[in-house]
Amino acid sequence: MLKIKIICVGKIGEKYLAEGIKEYKKRLSKYINLELIEVKDEPLPKKNNDKEIDKIKHIEGEKIKGKLDSNSHIIMLDLEGKQFTSEEFAKKIKEFENTGINKINIIIGGTMGLSDGLKRKADTLISFSKMTFPHQLMRLILLEQIFRAFKINKNEPYHT
Repeated sequence: MLKIKIICVGKIGEKYLAEGIKEYKKRLSKYINLELIEVKDEPLPKKNNDKEIDKIKHIEGEKIKGKLDSNSHIIMLDLEGKQFTSEEFAKKIKEFENTGINKINIIIGGTMGLSDGLKRKADTLISFSKMTFPHQLMRLILLEQIFRAFKINKNEPYHT
């Protein structure tokens, strides 16, 4: 069974997001071995200057690196990544399975994004949109799209 580990910065603060994440974890349990890991986010700088932002991204990146599985395919969510339709994303997951990739680590950065050093470790960069979404909401969106991908790949109906 495919193992997907999602490594996220920060905790979920909103009850409705936590409930949605719990529901999709349950739905996905018949398709994959899913693990959600949270690393502590750094306090936001008082002023948005590049030096402080880079420092935060570096610290959070080091925390993320410590949670990566060896021999896993590393996917990072980033505005500069490739955009997929749901069908293309499903096909990509199927390709991973067909080529013997059985461990995938997916990274969702914090409020300030991902450091360049961390992004260099990515095997795949994915963007869900040209728009920016809150990193907490991205967990729910990502889980829904992974679930949708498995429904597509199994030719199972899915309309919600």
